[in-house]
Amino acid sequence: MGIFNFLSKQFIDIIEWLDDSRDTLVWRFDHANNEIKYGAKLIVRESQAALFINEGQLADVYGPGTHTLITQNMPILSTLKGWKYGFESPFKAEVYFVNTKVFTNWKWGTKNPITMRDPEIGPVRLRAFGTYSIRVSDPAKFVKELVGTNGQFRAEDVADNLRNMIVTRFTDIIGEAKIPVLDMAGNVNEFSNYIKEKIAHDFDTYGVEVVKVLVENISLPPEVEAMLDKRSSMGILGNLDQYTKFQAANAIEKAADNPAGGMGAGMGVGMGFGLGNQMMNNIVGNTAAPNPPPVPPTPPPVQFFVAVNGQQQGPFDMNQLTQMATNGQLTRESLVWMQGMSGWTQAGQVQALNSVFAAMPPPLPPM
Repeated sequence: MGIFNFLSKQFIDIIEWLDDSRDTLVWRFDHANNEIKYGAKLIVRESQAALFINEGQLADVYGPGTHTLITQNMPILSTLKGWKYGFESPFKAEVYFVNTKVFTNWKWGTKNPITMRDPEIGPVRLRAFGTYSIRVSDPAKFVKELVGTNGQFRAEDVADNLRNMIVTRFTDIIGEAKIPVLDMAGNVNEFSNYIKEKIAHDFDTYGVEVVKVLVENISLPPEVEAMLDKRSSMGILGNLDQYTKFQAANAIEKAADNPAGGMGAGMGVGMGFGLGNQMMNNIVGNTAAPNPPPVPPTPPPVQFFVAVNGQQQGPFDMNQLTQMATNGQLTRESLVWMQGMSGWTQAGQVQALNSVFAAMPPPLPPM
């Protein structure tokens, strides 16, 4: 091996970092025991910073650009090395590249529920999650406080620590805000901005800038959400008095449309009104209301038409039918009809007319 090849392998004349990863924050230029050539080129790309460390002590920091490493461009390192009268020999130093781009879509969330006292619901447990974005704003402070002597420092090495700081601040903000749980969905942006302001100083102590914090969701335990759904359903019903009247009217209509033959015609109407009244009493009785329950509607009188000598007569109410039965104008064999019946039926087969013939003796048996 010639002396030229030997020297070319020992002295480094280009220092750069081509990052092909997406999560590396700091990378140390690995040159083993090789020495950096005086006048070497330091290439720092956009969204990068380069730090020179001499015997564990931070020296010069370089921003984007191409830098020639000579004593004039290394004032701090020249002082640490004691190069008072110029210097043109190779030297040793550690070079750290710091990624200063914005790292986005980092996740944060509460591992355990946050217990708080809601002014409407009472004690509740909340969970929340979202995303945040950061960038290294002070490379020297970041390397000093977090990186140390690590040759490579990735996002996962610092994400947990930053995430815990966000959760802690979010817990404090939730407790101080005293906003009802039902109103939190409308204050997500305010929470996001407030968290960013609160944690800015905490992150700055590590040389990190919080670019954005987003609160994506604030949720309750499933059982509490189920109760809120029921409460919402009751609100949709609106006026319970109108609702019960509507239900009673439907019951009356269904009962009248299903008389179960001639014998059940009269009973269908009565049962319809009875069912409607019972529904109203049950619903209104189980609902605490400041006003007394509404008076149930008075059912219309039951009226029948009677066939007399082949002619339709009526309608007659129950009192008139009783008088007609007493006078012999209405018998059990008389044909009668009322609204809801499918056809003319003998009066004795209509259950609703049993009271009309109650005082009358049955026909004599054949002799």
